Amino acid sequence: MSASPTDPVRLNKRMAELGLCSRREADEWIERGWVRVNGEPAAMGVKVLPADRIEVDPKARGQQAQQVTILLHKPVGYVSGQAEDGHEPAASLIGPRSHWKGDGSPMRFSPAQLRGLAPAGRLDIDSVGLLVLTQDGRVARQLIGEDSEVEKEYLVRVAYGPVSTNPQAAFPPEQLARLRHGLSLDGQPLKRAQVSWQNPEQLRFVLTEGKKRQIRRMCELVGLKVVGLKRIRIGRVMLGHLPQGQWRYLAPHERF
Repeated sequence: MSASPTDPVRLNKRMAELGLCSRREADEWIERGWVRVNGEPAAMGVKVLPADRIEVDPKARGQQAQQVTILLHKPVGYVSGQAEDGHEPAASLIGPRSHWKGDGSPMRFSPAQLRGLAPAGRLDIDSVGLLVLTQDGRVARQLIGEDSEVEKEYLVRVAYGPVSTNPQAAFPPEQLARLRHGLSLDGQPLKRAQVSWQNPEQLRFVLTEGKKRQIRRMCELVGLKVVGLKRIRIGRVMLGHLPQGQWRYLAPHERF
């Protein structure tokens, strides 16, 4: 049975719902005595009602303001998260030498920016393009939370059976329609996708979900083979001219 909107919920969950911070961050702030409920210091694990007044110490806001979000142009051969099967994590590319010279941000790199830096979404080892790494739980929730509707846009080079030159001409339109809606993965129907031909060899996908290797598996279901995949946009943030293997800071005016 689902909880009623008036039922008490854990304070860390409520703070995340209000967009104040992530649950993990809320626990840290509560532990440090930076959170008050109805004027009283909050205890770990306490439950609150929607009408309860939650106040956060300015120290927490100051700490949050120092958190960074980094945009990386991930190359092939790097995994999004923890190192696996001998492959380096994408975060290992973040450092002063790979900071894009075209970055207009006034921020300067500090090793402290690597603490708690985690990918907000996956990009598989064989794919390139925009990967977001963040210390900010609010950004992570926006991009990969259960209720996230943020679009991700990809350019996908494909072959259709033996046809690698102009597969658009050979690929049946009804199969393109299935890519847009009607496919299932892992026993679950996929959300509607925007899929169109960018050019005779390349499809453009816009998705609001991100199952493991989703685009490659979708293509396999309609007889296409992916030979190159690049993510060029997340929400309103574009990959732009960021060179492969380099990174920049999310600018203060940028919003996903």
